[in-house]
Amino acid sequence: MARGATGRLATAVLAAVLVTGCALVPGVAPAATDPAAARERAQAVLSAWADAVAKAGEQASVTPVGELTGQVGDWEEAVGDNNKRALMAGLIASDSPLAEDAPAEGEVTWQDGTTTKVSLMSAQQAIVAMGSITEAPCADCAMLVVTAAVLTSGPIQTTRGPATAPIWEFTVAGTAVKVTRAAIANPVVVAPDEGGWGLGLAIESASGSVDGSELTVAFTGSPDPGNMACGEDYTAEAVESDLAVVVIVTRHPRVGLGEACSLVGARRTATATLAAPLGDRVVLDLQQGTPVSLVLAP
Repeated sequence: MARGATGRLATAVLAAVLVTGCALVPGVAPAATDPAAARERAQAVLSAWADAVAKAGEQASVTPVGELTGQVGDWEEAVGDNNKRALMAGLIASDSPLAEDAPAEGEVTWQDGTTTKVSLMSAQQAIVAMGSITEAPCADCAMLVVTAAVLTSGPIQTTRGPATAPIWEFTVAGTAVKVTRAAIANPVVVAPDEGGWGLGLAIESASGSVDGSELTVAFTGSPDPGNMACGEDYTAEAVESDLAVVVIVTRHPRVGLGEACSLVGARRTATATLAAPLGDRVVLDLQQGTPVSLVLAP
């Protein structure tokens, strides 16, 4: 499993516990989101995204979601501890020079058959990009040594939903695991941060249409109030720019005296009304400031 998928799963599980666990005290509702603080955070997220777009040169036709580095296969027990930590620390290099020239344009294909052409990075540029990762420094890790690279294709998540895209696949000495890196050149990337922790709920995906003025977001929340007296309702508010939309999900707890909520989270949704049609804008999570996968209706 790619590190991005693992991280999102862990975040969702933690969110489920925190969201529902807060209602364990009978008759006491969890603290509500401060609307002013949430809107201020949303504006900061939009500003950070605008800066990332400007840094990339121009808004790309494809914006990946989550980690761009991944792997095929599971680390063997003998090397797993080192290799997992080394990859997270960006400790990866080639044992000989890799191709510096970027390949010809590649193609990204979405599940509905839509395609687009994208510029690609070279194998060496991909190694450099992976080496820039400092997610978790590891002073005692041995370097991952790349012995070969091949341009292939594989699944990625994008701001327009799941797609198949060009991917660099690297052979690493001492393991059967292949390390991968999305080969799309100059993607718009923002580093996740925890500045929005406690403001609204983390959203996991969104759905809408290019011409539509409604955007539905999915997240982990409490069971529906109709099924549990101390469940929760949710409302969604959109804060918008020309480039992106941030959705603030607000909780409306329904806590009954003498009632205690289950720790089991539920998949919930809420719909926000947009001031303008969605168009080609991305949807950003309020809590971490990163883009989420968006499923577009036909």
